[in-house]
Amino acid sequence: MRRMREASVLRSLAQETRISISDFIYPIFVTHGRGVRNPIDPMPGMYQLSLDNLIPEIDEVVSLGIGAVLLFGLPASKDAEGTEAYEPSGIIQEAIRVIKQTAPDMLVITDVCLDEFTDHGHCGVIRNGRVDNDATLELLSRMAVCQAEAGADVVAPSAMMDGQVASIRTGLDSTGFENLPIMAYSAKYASSFYGPFRVAADSAPQFGDRRGYQMDIANSREAMREIQMDIDEGADIIMVKPALSYLDVISRAREAFGYPMAAYNVSGEYAMVKAATENEWIDGQRITLEILTSIKRAGADMIISYHAKEAARWLS
Repeated sequence: MRRMREASVLRSLAQETRISISDFIYPIFVTHGRGVRNPIDPMPGMYQLSLDNLIPEIDEVVSLGIGAVLLFGLPASKDAEGTEAYEPSGIIQEAIRVIKQTAPDMLVITDVCLDEFTDHGHCGVIRNGRVDNDATLELLSRMAVCQAEAGADVVAPSAMMDGQVASIRTGLDSTGFENLPIMAYSAKYASSFYGPFRVAADSAPQFGDRRGYQMDIANSREAMREIQMDIDEGADIIMVKPALSYLDVISRAREAFGYPMAAYNVSGEYAMVKAATENEWIDGQRITLEILTSIKRAGADMIISYHAKEAARWLS
């Protein structure tokens, strides 16, 4: 076996998995105001950006060869039903328009979930102290349609409500967006790796947690049922989130389903690498590229990652 490992050219020729810039989707956090570029403390290198600062950010993403972004929004105000999420003047809708004016060919993917917009921080409508699944579906559909009308290229429901993909597909089809794809957060686990994201998006639950609707971290067979359900309801892309601790789920899904698959290299995974790199405990570049390679090796076709910009620089 070592004969094929001696020379770097041979190693390259025999290499089974390659990551490329075209694999990456870069998440961006947008907020109201002007001149806002707030550092996200637990996620070094990431910022909350106002729309005027979104323009140079998109210019940089384009210059690096990254072709897709995933938007998350911080609203001007919050209420019990996340009203700004499905208003034409909502922050996500405004950000879509800015991106399309700045870089018309940029693929804009939008998160469809209420947690950033509700005053209670949960992903759906609260009735009698719990998240009401069916009452939430109508709002998710309205949110997706509003994003599509603003120019979104792909909508990505992440609320983990039963039937969310079917409800959104019906809403899109009935308003003339039958060709707009859905990237479903199909196997989204109730993970502790989301902590830094909840700081970035100001979306921590104000009571309880999300284990009543996100998946149990111990289950993989259930993930296959979740993915199959989303496919049956009309998902065009499936997703596993988080990625690094769920490579087995990514691999199993790749074997079971012939659908395009995304994996989300989440905020906690990013933050751990950044913290260890800052303390000079690891080689941040090599570790990052190894992690991204492992996610693709497991079976992901596309990788949502906060590392996308720096990885693009290294790869180019």
